[in-house]
Amino acid sequence: MPQEHTLTQLDSGIRVVTERVPSVRSIALGLWVRVGSRDEQQEQAGISHFLEHMLFKGTEELTAEQIAQEFDGLGADINAATSKEATVLHAHFLDEHLDRAFQVMGDMLLRSTWSDLESEREVVLEEIAMYEDEPQDKVHDVLSTAVFGDHPLGRPVIGRGEVISGLTAETVSAYHHARYLPGAIVVAAAGNLEHQQIEQLAERFVNGSRNGGLQLPEAAPPRREARAVFHQKETEQYHICIGGEGIARNDDRRFALSILDAILGGSTSSRLFQEVREKRGLAYAVYSWASQYQDTGQVGIYVGTREDNVVQALDVIGREMARIRDQQVGDDELRRAREHVKGRLALSMESTGARMNRLGRSVLMGTPLLTLDQTIERLEGVTREDLERLAGELYPAAGMSVAAIGRDEDLFRSALAPVSAELAPA
Repeated sequence: MPQEHTLTQLDSGIRVVTERVPSVRSIALGLWVRVGSRDEQQEQAGISHFLEHMLFKGTEELTAEQIAQEFDGLGADINAATSKEATVLHAHFLDEHLDRAFQVMGDMLLRSTWSDLESEREVVLEEIAMYEDEPQDKVHDVLSTAVFGDHPLGRPVIGRGEVISGLTAETVSAYHHARYLPGAIVVAAAGNLEHQQIEQLAERFVNGSRNGGLQLPEAAPPRREARAVFHQKETEQYHICIGGEGIARNDDRRFALSILDAILGGSTSSRLFQEVREKRGLAYAVYSWASQYQDTGQVGIYVGTREDNVVQALDVIGREMARIRDQQVGDDELRRAREHVKGRLALSMESTGARMNRLGRSVLMGTPLLTLDQTIERLEGVTREDLERLAGELYPAAGMSVAAIGRDEDLFRSALAPVSAELAPA
């Protein structure tokens, strides 16, 4: 089987992974760090995300405005993101601008001056306020709290306003110094490139002189009782999530999970989309999802529906959860879902950004980097029996937590029986 990528490690511990795509004129570059909200203590909630913002606020060579002008002048897109387990600074640019883009990104990642902290604090506080006003997003974090409790996986990545208000340049710098270490950094790139060139640039611009490796995050919490959590808010819809613990990132059942998710609610022909939206008109948005972490995971279902439809919508969702748990998937439905997953995967590989993300995330998290053909082979091997066993574990009749944002808690709680037979007090 041909290798699609090249992976090497610098003496410092930084890993460099690339994938050459000679048919394009661009490069997608990502500088990944194994740090996210999972690594924070309660009193630090949001510092990883705030630090990501501060990477754009100036280096010894460039001010924040000059950084923006630099990438605009290169015709490049640059951004960053923080998740529960990773932070990435990424850009997409013409191959001829590789050296300069890499230099500026390396300085941003490792040599920030922490200037303009006060103005960026206000930006992040506005982002938190915006998040609080978007219940269709916030309810996912409410569910995570129901599933994982006080563990860092149960907290929102964006953090808390009172923590952000108290951060100082010294605090942020110390967190950066302790976490942005060579052993925690992966340089990933895809496009019209040579691996040796990326490796040499990594040596020059992100290698640094400090040693240090990964700090292990707090272990996943033991499985909790199912809980129902309600946040009262004057909204037109009730935003509801049902979910529980899933599987870890390297679990071999992840291939079966991708197909199971497509069948349940991950596509327009899925059971939830067809039964809740298309046949009954009970929601505009209804879907399922699965998140995977180092040693655990989460599955969930979201629906946004008006007050008059809450009871019926949850009844239909409960029946579909029971059906996927108790009845084997038909051959045609399995074939269609498998082809859907394969097609989405193959189409994503036409994007250098998607390729870079796959490389960076896999190497950072220790997930085997399979070729497209190897992944398809794993998907082809998924059986109806695999799906039945997995659905029984992940969508049990008792044990699903439920979270909601809406007007009337009593109405919400009166509708829960179809989706979770046993719920502990919040």
